[in-house]
Amino acid sequence: MKRVASASFIGTVIEFYDFGIYGTAAALVFPHVFFPALGEAAGTVASFATYGVAFVARPFGSLLFGHFGDRLGRKKSLIATMLLMGTATILVGCMPTANQIGVAAPVLIIVLRILQGLAAGGEFAGAVLFSSEHAPKDKRGFWSMMPNFGGGGAITLANLTFFLTTLFMSGDTFTSWGWRIPFLASFLLVIVGLWIRLRIDETPVFKNNAEQAGTSRIPFVEAFRHQPLQVLLAAGTVMVGFALTYIGGTYLVSYGTVVLELPRTFVLGMAMVGGLTISAGVVLGAVLSDRFGRRWVIVGAASVAVVWALALFPILDIGSRAVFAIGVPVTMFISGVATGPQGAFLSELFHTRYRYTAAGLSYSLAGMLAGGVPPLIAASVIDSYGGFAFGCILAGYCLVSLICVLIVGETRQLDLERTTAETTHEPAAEATA
Repeated sequence: MKRVASASFIGTVIEFYDFGIYGTAAALVFPHVFFPALGEAAGTVASFATYGVAFVARPFGSLLFGHFGDRLGRKKSLIATMLLMGTATILVGCMPTANQIGVAAPVLIIVLRILQGLAAGGEFAGAVLFSSEHAPKDKRGFWSMMPNFGGGGAITLANLTFFLTTLFMSGDTFTSWGWRIPFLASFLLVIVGLWIRLRIDETPVFKNNAEQAGTSRIPFVEAFRHQPLQVLLAAGTVMVGFALTYIGGTYLVSYGTVVLELPRTFVLGMAMVGGLTISAGVVLGAVLSDRFGRRWVIVGAASVAVVWALALFPILDIGSRAVFAIGVPVTMFISGVATGPQGAFLSELFHTRYRYTAAGLSYSLAGMLAGGVPPLIAASVIDSYGGFAFGCILAGYCLVSLICVLIVGETRQLDLERTTAETTHEPAAEATA
């Protein structure tokens, strides 16, 4: 389990480092590099729009890589997602600016961002299943948290890279070419990640199911034939983590530097702390889910998140460094607690024959709605109606998760090797009792 968990953790750190550095660059640099003619406000909106297209692509990546992950195995799909993500990220680092090639620059950056989205859509579910399908039942929550724990590490690593880059060069140099360094550095990380993933074996749950029952011919169709409601409810359940993570880890970087006019190095430093606190929250949420169940941990975190979302921007608008140093880590910690049980929750909810596709699709739909939309609309909503109005939208996402997880019910008692017929009588049908 330690070797499997390490592979899931390190692989996900690398994949989501690649995915995450784009968000930091979108907040700090891309409005000037790819959208200079639009001005500060409109350029930021356009930059986050290119950031958001990856979330639209993620469900399609889940279907594509989930299909092959359910038919050919988890390992092959995970290797493919890392190759695609690494290639797209390195090419972003090589991109000419709008001043050099005009409108072609933002068009090409959108294409590369879509490729990142496809890879991210296939990554999470595969990494989660690799851990959960190896794990003992009573510790499944703990071991299944490794991909989310790796995601927290990726947030810290991405912001650390930009922090060091901005610390040792002037602002003009950073905007001119320094921002490319974190993207080009991905080459070394991808080589390490591929070496790790090539050395691990396929999961025993998948191999046993393939030998005894065969693999699904069209996993997407089978998932929606047997568990359509669970796919949608699972997507709603994991929204809270996405909404808080991508506001706290991405948009607040822009908000802190542009709106609150805090020093860039300070804001990036707090973003790194946020990566550490989300990792701590993930561990706590996962451990508690093994003890008390997935349902009640997510219920507790989502309930706190509703209140915190309403208070966040009025608190941040005080404008002091101390307040910002509280706002970002608390946001990320709550997100981590809600996210900790999600790996086990999604694995337990779906049958082996289509688990990769269904879990990945649920996760990516949540990412598209709760991870891509809030950062995109935040600047315009706050500018027009104020921070509290946007906080109400954020609280709405958290409330959706609270309602959905109450409907789905508990999943901790479910066995990962069960027949398709059994899944039709499980959450959200009878487990709400």
